Amino acid sequence: MLRRRRTSLAALIAMTLAATPTAFAWGATGHELLTRAALERLSSDLPAFLRKTEVRAQIELVGREPDRWRGAGRVHDAERDPGHFIDLGDDGLVEGLFPLNGLPATRADFDAQMRAKGINPPAPGYLPYAMIDGWQQVVKDFAYWRASKVAAQTAKSKSDRDWFAADLKLRETLLIRDIGVWSHYVADGSQPQHVTDHYAGWDKYPDPMTYPPPGLGPEVKSVHNYFEGAFVKQNFSLRDVENAMSPERDCGCPIETRVADYLTMTHTQVVPLYEMVSAGGLKDATPAAIAFTRARLAAGASEIRDELEAAWRASATATVGYPAINVADIESGRTVLTRDSYGAD
Repeated sequence: MLRRRRTSLAALIAMTLAATPTAFAWGATGHELLTRAALERLSSDLPAFLRKTEVRAQIELVGREPDRWRGAGRVHDAERDPGHFIDLGDDGLVEGLFPLNGLPATRADFDAQMRAKGINPPAPGYLPYAMIDGWQQVVKDFAYWRASKVAAQTAKSKSDRDWFAADLKLRETLLIRDIGVWSHYVADGSQPQHVTDHYAGWDKYPDPMTYPPPGLGPEVKSVHNYFEGAFVKQNFSLRDVENAMSPERDCGCPIETRVADYLTMTHTQVVPLYEMVSAGGLKDATPAAIAFTRARLAAGASEIRDELEAAWRASATATVGYPAINVADIESGRTVLTRDSYGAD
């Protein structure tokens, strides 16, 4: 089922601002739990600095950052806010046009095809692209970390070795930021209301199914916000999420396929979520509601961990510098870097 079309820039901006209260997931607590749980379950293959307590605490806090950007300004918000969601119809399609595993290759292509159908972007949101973009950035960060770590030991001059050592520390700072920000969007993808045009319930849609929520008290103005915010804060701990995480899964597939599969699975949980709400699960914090929400949190944490492991593996054959140099050649000793390897000019 399609959300109504946006027909002008003014209408687009108005809708973006009006949707703000339900445009973010999870709440602050949920994002901290998902990001930290993922970090706690990383393998020892990844760089040792990611196991430092203070580093994990920093990444955990940065995991909330895209929500804290909110209200920075019209251009900023219109560019970033749609990255938190993708509105799928009941048919699993984006605006009735694309399945998640058949999205246009880039966001620019996606926008062009939306406009060709008379739909003004960013109507259905950009969550898959935000996830893929962030993952590719982390791969590149890891690639430079690998290269600079080697060059800090093997560069021929002391000045170059010192330069690469400084670059290595800078790369660790960038990884703290980039992993945290990217983890936010992966976490958003495990909240069912962020992958459906029923993000605010069924009441606005001509659908034969209805899920009237039981009263949650006058202080609760949105089931969406309550589910991902206060309900999580009141009922879950880091250990709850960690203990429910699945074993690592390496799909051996492109990131585009992995993201599509993950969001498609989340979409299957939209109806169960509303059935749970309608049955009073949120109101009474029933065992079924606790189990459902724990599973959603654990799915997000597991995906963050698994994609981060995949990013590390992918970085081993990524390239750095200009002209491009393969990291595998640097780590094997076939290529010895100089400072100019990262750009002679």
